[in-house]
Amino acid sequence: MISISRISLLKKAARNTATLLLPLTLISCSDDVGKVSLGLFTTSDIFIDAKHDPKLPGVTCHISHVEANFDLSDPSDASIACRQTGEITAEQLAKVDKSKNGEIVFKESLSILFKSLKVRRIFDQENNTLLYLSYSTKETKGSFKHSLSTVSLYKNK
Repeated sequence: MISISRISLLKKAARNTATLLLPLTLISCSDDVGKVSLGLFTTSDIFIDAKHDPKLPGVTCHISHVEANFDLSDPSDASIACRQTGEITAEQLAKVDKSKNGEIVFKESLSILFKSLKVRRIFDQENNTLLYLSYSTKETKGSFKHSLSTVSLYKNK
């Protein structure tokens, strides 16, 4: 028979393992669609990933970011472009967070020291538009790097 303290330890270990594996899970959900070398004498490359919004599968975001192959931390610069690539239904939109803060739809670790790239979806109800904001969680040279893309919901059901 397993004691209650052992069960709580097992639950805690499972929760910690899930937390550590979450960034890897999100990375595996993306489709690598491009890779551009920054030159012959550099170890950095630009990667382009396609990620589908988990609540709105009719939206695809392409995110480009630099990865430094032999560095513990990747640069904070990233660019995002999101487009409607399929149907977006009223039922799907009803499940979207309508607050001013929106919700995080993608997250990827960029270093072992707490820096990550996040993409947040914000619904602009007045203009019937989805905003996708990508940003770094660590200040770089006095600035938090960010990029914005919009998806118009014009003519959607």
